[in-house]
Amino acid sequence: MDTVTLPREEYEEMKAQLQWLKEQVRLAKHRQFGASSEKSEYGQLNLFNEAEQTVDEHTDEPALCEVEKHYRQKAKRGADRLPPELPVEVVEHILPDEEQTCSECGGALHILGKEIVREELKLIPARAVKVQHVRFAYGCRRCEKDGESVPVVKAPISTPVIKGSFASPQAIAHIAVQKYVMCVPLYRQEQEWKRAGILLSRQTMSNWLLRASQDWLFPVYNALRRLMLSLDVLHADESVLQVLHEDGKTAQSQSRMWLYRTSGDAAMPIVLFEYQPDRAAKRAAAFLESFKGYLHTDGYEGYHGLPEDIVVVGCWAHARRKFDEALKSVTKEQQIGSGALHGKQICDRLFAIERGLAERPPKERLEKRRELAGPVLDEFHSWLQRQGVGKNAFGKAVNYTLGQWKYLERYLLDGRLEISNNRAENSIRPFAVGRKNWLFCNTPKGAMASAVLYSIVETAKENDLDPYSYLAHIFSVAPGLDLNDPVVLANLLPDKAPDSCRIAVKQTSFPDCD
Repeated sequence: MDTVTLPREEYEEMKAQLQWLKEQVRLAKHRQFGASSEKSEYGQLNLFNEAEQTVDEHTDEPALCEVEKHYRQKAKRGADRLPPELPVEVVEHILPDEEQTCSECGGALHILGKEIVREELKLIPARAVKVQHVRFAYGCRRCEKDGESVPVVKAPISTPVIKGSFASPQAIAHIAVQKYVMCVPLYRQEQEWKRAGILLSRQTMSNWLLRASQDWLFPVYNALRRLMLSLDVLHADESVLQVLHEDGKTAQSQSRMWLYRTSGDAAMPIVLFEYQPDRAAKRAAAFLESFKGYLHTDGYEGYHGLPEDIVVVGCWAHARRKFDEALKSVTKEQQIGSGALHGKQICDRLFAIERGLAERPPKERLEKRRELAGPVLDEFHSWLQRQGVGKNAFGKAVNYTLGQWKYLERYLLDGRLEISNNRAENSIRPFAVGRKNWLFCNTPKGAMASAVLYSIVETAKENDLDPYSYLAHIFSVAPGLDLNDPVVLANLLPDKAPDSCRIAVKQTSFPDCD
């Protein structure tokens, strides 16, 4: 067989291409079959001095105490418990009358005491009730007897949430929570109500959500937006959305659901979604028109063209993810001592520093961040510039980090800034999970209503409000109010919600740097 000799340059190019294809196969296998967590599992390879590299010498050591040897049940995160304010149904177990006699002398027994043997959680499925609003009319007996006319006075009645409909505030709130919190599509809810003997079509439920969102939630949404844009630090992200009937677009084309939210320094957390037909940079610029301050984003270039009053801050979680993918694209043997591992380790050092500063006030956090993270960033940047960038996953990680560097290092500008944009990614996740169930929106009008409903629901959750109770409160109160009055509208915001809307157990928040 004749052998073909390739030029050196062509051979090296084919070798690099083969290596790249192998990396893509490993990474694709990991994405399909491996764990999706980005937690560092590479620390055992070459991290024996990691504690010395990230330690804060000014932090006091924890006090030690001697305890006796004992055994106890292993503590669980978020241990199950029943709230004390839960209504109690008492089941009493008593002896039958014929058995209330003494086995010794035959005399009558009397109660000595009682004990609570156990407590059980009883769950009652959703129950439908037909509410009839009966209004009384009043007349004057004297006028009926002697007067020429009889005045009739009718009792006041609340304004319905949707005129001409049998929808109640509670029904619309329940349907909204089932779809936008529990991710149950309307067609499944329709089937559930049918099994209960109630014929409530998905079209009717959709109309209720559209009307209630437009009439009563959209003014609240606008008030939250004005309040959010007055702050100094925000986060932004976006995700794909399919809208079937959209002018000028096919049903298979992708639209966008944008997300904007407050940062950790906000007194009242706000999460807002906005539907747009595309991912154009002008969409973010229009939404943030009056905003001046810091904006946490991912590496999407569309954010980089925003006005100069908006300072874009990059996300180190995305940079670390690139090095993590580079590690997963090679074998375990190749990971040891690799550039991808070193880049991942430096990112881990930066996140470890942030964990140690999480509880400090912004000014002190900024000072310590510059002292501890500043040298690490300088070292990392110099190391990145010395790397020979190839056409592989590691080269992609290096190129990405260098290209985003001026945005990545900006978290050193203010103590209120965060090292990543995970806060926004966590907030958009409920929308992404729900989208897997209901798949698409039918019309742009429905997509806009979904954006408003997701905004109110997620903002309620961030403020430790029960979404159902908060929605029912708005739908009950808003129809009788003048929502053009800013003072009246402010009373519908989450920070003014009644105590009946608040949940007994606050949501558990997890660090964004795992």
